[in-house]
Amino acid sequence: MWLQLRLALLIGLMTALIYGFLTIIVAITQGTGQTFYLIMLPIALLIALFQYLIGPSVVERSMKVTYITAQDSPKLYRMVEDLATKADLPMPRVCISKLKIPNAFAFGRTKKDSRVCVTKGLLDLLDDKELKAVLGHELSHIKHHDVAFITILSVIPLLCYMIYYTMFWGSIFGGSRDNRAVLLAIALLALLVYAISSLLVAYGSRIREYYADKGSIELGSQPKDLATALYKLSFSSAQLNKKTLKQAEGMKAFFLNDPTRAREEIYDLQDIDLDMSGTLDSDELYQLKDKKIQLGPTDKIMELLSTHPNMIKRIKQLAEMQE
Repeated sequence: MWLQLRLALLIGLMTALIYGFLTIIVAITQGTGQTFYLIMLPIALLIALFQYLIGPSVVERSMKVTYITAQDSPKLYRMVEDLATKADLPMPRVCISKLKIPNAFAFGRTKKDSRVCVTKGLLDLLDDKELKAVLGHELSHIKHHDVAFITILSVIPLLCYMIYYTMFWGSIFGGSRDNRAVLLAIALLALLVYAISSLLVAYGSRIREYYADKGSIELGSQPKDLATALYKLSFSSAQLNKKTLKQAEGMKAFFLNDPTRAREEIYDLQDIDLDMSGTLDSDELYQLKDKKIQLGPTDKIMELLSTHPNMIKRIKQLAEMQE
């Protein structure tokens, strides 16, 4: 409920932002005849609708997905089935991606159309409890409807960028000096709103990750298992070359963690792995629970721009759920 409320408030804020933006444009262009920008809104909405409709097909192809049955992978299928029952969800389709990057994600348009995918790299990396914790996180995304929320929110930066691009080139080549000045003012305003709305979308994405972590614990996983899974994902991704990581560039916002940030995260994560075992046990989480997390200026900026929370802050939240 709190997740949906916060995301609904975020959508309200974004709506107010775009309403104010369009109101200012109308005031600037009144009497100038420059009203063709109004077609940007329906165009952006149509593009977003098209992306929403074909999204699952694009994911299937780009991530090299193969759907499985209970006979193909009994353990994985049974885990998803048990968690879906606990979460009161229709059974999602289960699939495996051939990517070496260890990760997982949920996609689909509705609960009935939902799919849960794990990469081959993830299955080779985690034990059963850790895998269950990751699957619980992904099923929580489905339960919370947050993929649809992020899709809706993403329309606004798209609209603003389209207006910026069109107006900027119009200010260079279009009409009289006065008209070019008006178009340039609109372009700069659109660029500003694009930057603000992109930050708000990233904030919404970070919120949903925290709540999906919490959802995994509510479905019966232990905080230490999800924390260890995140640790192992970061450590393994940090070993991969840039070419391999680039294969999933377009999907990283939907991953359990951002694999492109793994090399920066791993140094902080190793500091809380006190016995250097490669896992995070209950005692290590208890000690982290009482620690004050202080991010440096670079880490704060990186988190502000990222679709995923800072990993130490995220694991500290898991530590606070440890009984």
